[in-house]
Amino acid sequence: MKLVTLAAGLFGMALTLWLLSRFGVHAILHLVMVGGWGILAAILFHAIQVLLSARSWQIIAGRAEPELKLRDYVSLRCVREGVNNLLPVAQVGGEVISARLLARRGPGLRRAAAATICDLTIELLSQVIFTLLGLALLLCLVKRSSVTDELVESAGLALLLGAVFLGSQCLGAVSVVERLLVRIAAHLGWTGVESIRGLHGEIMGLYTAPGHALRAGFCQLLAWSLGAVEVCLILHFMGHDRSLAHGFVIESVGQAAKSVGFAVPGALGVSEGGFILIGSLCGLPPAVSIGLSLIKRLREIAWGLPALAGWQWMETHWQGPSRKLDHGVGLPGH
Repeated sequence: MKLVTLAAGLFGMALTLWLLSRFGVHAILHLVMVGGWGILAAILFHAIQVLLSARSWQIIAGRAEPELKLRDYVSLRCVREGVNNLLPVAQVGGEVISARLLARRGPGLRRAAAATICDLTIELLSQVIFTLLGLALLLCLVKRSSVTDELVESAGLALLLGAVFLGSQCLGAVSVVERLLVRIAAHLGWTGVESIRGLHGEIMGLYTAPGHALRAGFCQLLAWSLGAVEVCLILHFMGHDRSLAHGFVIESVGQAAKSVGFAVPGALGVSEGGFILIGSLCGLPPAVSIGLSLIKRLREIAWGLPALAGWQWMETHWQGPSRKLDHGVGLPGH
């Protein structure tokens, strides 16, 4: 697995360097420097998206423990994004870490795992809807072509995969994983994993809680959509203003490309390629599209580094009340 991650990382770095050299590294860096205030605007504006995503997580988690506040979910959301964006974990390690920290904070392992799985599923499905809306808007802005047809087909496939992911949970895939984990834990001598029993029922309970899934999905979709404003802000400071509709299209397809490149650490090169593709349809030169992607990466770093430091602090300071300790997982080293 480490060799695969290393190979994917090297591929991403090579692709990024090729794109920079292909479209002029000096011109791209100049655009990034020109858009300096756009970096600050993106960093500050992202706080709204983090807040909405955290609120979505809190909603789907259902009844909260008295000590769990929105600020806790905001902190966990920052850790989740920081780990996924800056560490070679295929954009899923953040969910594992944040679920464990959430369990330690109060609700116990089963509820924390269920809430995180549900939140991740809703986030993925809302992104698919966001992408479909962006492509529908794209078809209204530009003429139909082979590129737009391929994008629509890809979005349709993503919608199908999202439906399969959700359907597998409803049909009991989680129960299979749950039983497998318990057997592995028993074989390896891990303690506390028995508390994961009932995970499938917990997940179904969260999905069927009246109005929770819809409200959480709305918050996630709104968070995705506000990325269009971030794109327009960055392009404005780079001197290449585009309408909010264009910003919506660029962000929706750009984020979809990043998700497709999940196996590459940070989606290096893949994300830039996605922005070049959709940017060209919106009249943006490749250098501007790459500059836009780089500024968004700088925003990820600005949020991610403090989040990683906060993660280390939480590992030592986030301790649930004593009555919750029996919900923890006694894995080696924890």
